[in-house]
Amino acid sequence: MRTSPNIIITGTPGVGKTVHCEQLAQDIGLKHLSINQVAKDRDCYETYDEGRKSWVVDEDKLLDAIEDEVLQGGYLIDWHACDMFPASWIDLVVVLRCPETSVLYDRLSSRGYHEDKLQENLDAEIFGVLLEEAREAYEEEIVVELNSEKDGDVDSNCNRISDWVESWKKQQTEE
Repeated sequence: MRTSPNIIITGTPGVGKTVHCEQLAQDIGLKHLSINQVAKDRDCYETYDEGRKSWVVDEDKLLDAIEDEVLQGGYLIDWHACDMFPASWIDLVVVLRCPETSVLYDRLSSRGYHEDKLQENLDAEIFGVLLEEAREAYEEEIVVELNSEKDGDVDSNCNRISDWVESWKKQQTEE
């Protein structure tokens, strides 16, 4: 039985996943697991997609690479998709949203995203693709949608997630 929860922090690129994970790791002591970094460090790629100018992750290899760690609990999983992670590993899925697409556009532009990739990510945000994936892959009660576009959103979201973690831990000790 895990003594700390596993939380996925997901959303379209540019919504603030990494910022949230870094702040939460500092505030509540869960470990930040950047899937991008794991894929690089542990060579979990299938191929390079020239059109998107990005690597394609080998999901099976990635899951094998992190399974032992994640099963112990206490991870903030930072990734732009969530449906590849087994439901039994996950206690909370936080889908960060940036409904004001001009804010997201500026964030992605400043990262140097080329137009096709930028538009693909804006479309995914507009249509709520990642939220829908989360709702299809996990029980409804563990999927939470939070906005991440204004200055104070990170702090308020992290406070909300911290409160949830404390509640989760308390519930585990009562069972």
